[in-house]
Amino acid sequence: MTRTDKEFSDRMEPLGRVIGRTRYVVLLAVIAVLLVALSLFLLGTILAIIGIWEAWAALLHGRLEATDLTVEFLEIVSLMLKAVFFYLIGVGLYSLFIAPLNIATSLGVETLNDLETKVISVVVVILAVRFLEEFISGKQPLEILQYGGALAVTVGALVLFQFYNHRAKEDQQAHGSAEQSKKDLFERDEEHDQSRTEGRLDEQDRRGR
Repeated sequence: MTRTDKEFSDRMEPLGRVIGRTRYVVLLAVIAVLLVALSLFLLGTILAIIGIWEAWAALLHGRLEATDLTVEFLEIVSLMLKAVFFYLIGVGLYSLFIAPLNIATSLGVETLNDLETKVISVVVVILAVRFLEEFISGKQPLEILQYGGALAVTVGALVLFQFYNHRAKEDQQAHGSAEQSKKDLFERDEEHDQSRTEGRLDEQDRRGR
């Protein structure tokens, strides 16, 4: 790097820090998505309690139908999976843009490709549960076949996208650029905050003297 380039880089560094700070706007999305996840978890829990209560009541009165009960509980499972879908997005966005989280690392969400892969996996499971609902509900074989064909095309496209995401992650790991950039971003903010804190302490010491 030449002297001119270094001077230009030094002049642009404050602007770079300001732009880097704009990532905190993602907090709005994180809060909104986590609230949606919490709402779905609570709603699924309430529906599960009501469903279990009604199932036992129907059993005691001798009018329990296994098919309807299974479909009802599968809908609750689907609702919970949708809550997991939003929860993964919220946690992943926070870990990627704000600060690393241990829970995100344990879930294997360290890059945007990881987040996309996890989300796609949940979507595939949701689609599978939805197909099981349609299959058990007793619809006509032709309708189930058409639904299954559309589902197979959708899942195939998602799996293919997931495969290319995995390849992209391997390329990133080979170069080590994404993880290093993320690490530098967080470390730069920590160093900047630490230097500001030290400056305030020095100023207080001078005033005390």
